[in-house]
Amino acid sequence: MKSVMITGSSGLIGSECVTYFDRLGWRVHGIDNNMRMSFFGPDGDTTWNLQRLRNGCRNFEHHDLDIRDRAKILGLVKDLRPALLIHCAAQPSHDLAKDRPFDDFEINATGTLNLLEAMRQYALESPFVFMSTNKVYGDAPNELPLQELETRWEYARPEDWNGIGESCRIDATLHSLFGASKAAADLVVQEYGRYFQMPTVCFRGGCLTGPNHSSAELHGFLAYLARCFREDRTYRIFGYKGKQVRDNIHSQDVCDAFYAFYDSPRCAAVYNLGGGRQNSVSMIEAISRMSDRFGKKLKTEYVEQNRVGDHICYISDLRRFEGDYPKWRLRVSLDEIFNELAAPFHGNVVAKRA
Repeated sequence: MKSVMITGSSGLIGSECVTYFDRLGWRVHGIDNNMRMSFFGPDGDTTWNLQRLRNGCRNFEHHDLDIRDRAKILGLVKDLRPALLIHCAAQPSHDLAKDRPFDDFEINATGTLNLLEAMRQYALESPFVFMSTNKVYGDAPNELPLQELETRWEYARPEDWNGIGESCRIDATLHSLFGASKAAADLVVQEYGRYFQMPTVCFRGGCLTGPNHSSAELHGFLAYLARCFREDRTYRIFGYKGKQVRDNIHSQDVCDAFYAFYDSPRCAAVYNLGGGRQNSVSMIEAISRMSDRFGKKLKTEYVEQNRVGDHICYISDLRRFEGDYPKWRLRVSLDEIFNELAAPFHGNVVAKRA
């Protein structure tokens, strides 16, 4: 039986990967120490998601392990020698990093190095999939000419219609400390791929979403928006008139991309991965769509100051990945994402799509 190691296995993408590979009949080893609760308080607690995985998976083993613990990571990889490693564990918040800079860098950058070196020593030929972020581009995407429309910011030039490509620079730009730590990890993943000829990939994610997100104000745009509707919370809008645009990709489509790379790996690959043009939505458009589904208005508070280094309009250009992996396609539409997030809760998790 093939085995896969998944870090951040109780988080959104990690838990989706656990279920995905368990259904394929793989032996799944999850690594997670519930740091989300430390980062975000009770909203970020992933205990419920771990229990869901334990109850629903046949071949899943949980390891309560911190990726900063180099010796234990080396030992576990040596014992398991996995056929695939999917690295989703992170300090994930653009804003929180400034308050916990050492945790942010040690988890995002040093933890990634620990995993890479363990795989180099004990599973050199196994693909290494890294869940990177579009924040590695810093605020460089804001330099594209934009036009203000009634409900969103939009690219002004036809040549920018498909969004941000992988050629966008990642230096000489304001990142946030989170963006800097993830950029460091992104580069070292590429370097291990090129220098040691390891099959590595950096997926620079847009807005990742899905029903199993332990969302909080500082992380989890659409899922947190749904939570605010459901729990009558006040939703804070940070700058840009609420017209900032994000492309949203469902966690299931992310897993499909991971498997496509596993099935046909490359060395030091880099891809932007998001919902693309078809799944793009502004904040005020998202509030309107969610309001229609919940049948009520949302309490909002507008904060004039935007988040430092935040993107005004970000849409992932998917053409490089679609060109290299033509069998992959987005399967979950934006409407389906909204319907799923607005669905009634069953216990601690939104009802899954049929």
